[in-house]
Amino acid sequence: KISSLLTDQDFKDLKEFPKENTQQVYYAKFTDCKSYTEPIKSPNTVSRTILPNQYIPRIAMGTVQTTGPDRVGAHEHPMLEQLFLGLSDNNCTVYADDAQVDFPEYSVLHIPLGSSHSVSVEKDEVMYYVWMDFFRDKKGEEWLKTHNTNENE
Repeated sequence: KISSLLTDQDFKDLKEFPKENTQQVYYAKFTDCKSYTEPIKSPNTVSRTILPNQYIPRIAMGTVQTTGPDRVGAHEHPMLEQLFLGLSDNNCTVYADDAQVDFPEYSVLHIPLGSSHSVSVEKDEVMYYVWMDFFRDKKGEEWLKTHNTNENE
């Protein structure tokens, strides 16, 4: 269970979200979720937004999937807390500052706030996880603009 305390700004933002986003159960077929690219990921990586940030204030979620050898390049985001959930066959390594940890399937990993972190996957292994972003404030959601979506989908 994931919960979030709403701020006064969140209640204002909810009034601006499309009504169907806040008044109905959210359901999306995975293959219909928009894919995106990022400069920190190779062209072999398939990333999808599974929960856009217009449903729950300051929260967004997506997936990252690739087969090694591959990596998500080092980056930082001091504007959000992040959790990773390893999906089926996920077997990669996550680096955060000076630490590194094996990240197997069905495990949850917290990325420390503001850490320089990256992910690597060895040859023939799978990187497949859900990222969950919990933004500190509305301004932090600007980070999502690094996701280059394909509007033709």
